[in-house]
Amino acid sequence: MTNPASNPDVAPPGPRARSTRSKRSGSQLTPEAIIQASLRIAARGSADAFTVRRLGEELGADPTAVYRHFRDKDELLLEVADRTLGEVLDSIQAGLGWQDRIRALADGSLAVALKYPAVASAMASRTTRRANEFRVVELILGAVTEAGLRGAEAAVYYRMVGDSLLALVGQRAAYLLFSAEARAADESAWSREYRLVDPQAFPQITAVAEELAGVTQDAVYRVRVEALITAIEARVAQHR
Repeated sequence: MTNPASNPDVAPPGPRARSTRSKRSGSQLTPEAIIQASLRIAARGSADAFTVRRLGEELGADPTAVYRHFRDKDELLLEVADRTLGEVLDSIQAGLGWQDRIRALADGSLAVALKYPAVASAMASRTTRRANEFRVVELILGAVTEAGLRGAEAAVYYRMVGDSLLALVGQRAAYLLFSAEARAADESAWSREYRLVDPQAFPQITAVAEELAGVTQDAVYRVRVEALITAIEARVAQHR
């Protein structure tokens, strides 16, 4: 898949370019201003970054003005999500080997997802179909190809990596949108309820109760990312 930014004959979809004067603020309202407002709201941990009411408040504009630049809330979401993918790509150092490129992509994806949880949780099973997404696809395909996979296998293992990272960071992001009380109850379960289970009914839980309480979300994420890399390496090894 090619990056449309490098092909003058392919123009990625984007918001309409015209600007609209806000009736409330008297300033020029543009697609870029709306995208930046959505990012600011999302970065504050708000789940309503894409409601026209919340955007209107953030922009000091008539909420319906958003629809003069974006067909609907979904088009705005896809534009904002692709912008966050650009932040992920900017975090990846040049010159890394294929395993470290996947690790860097995973690290960047998690950091950006935690920065904009409303975006990442909404995009866990979506595709932006825009320039930065194409760049991410190119990066992963380049990694699995460098590892030694070709054709259909490269496509399948690219999807394995891409879909897995979307799901993993989306899960982490969605968790942040729960109330602090709900998160505290879930996190304390490992050191409270799981330690109090009947050892005869649940001998396996009892045997590692202390260890379960010590597991962190970051540790689990690292293991999952390494499992993706190991799966690619194992498949390549089968061809040797």
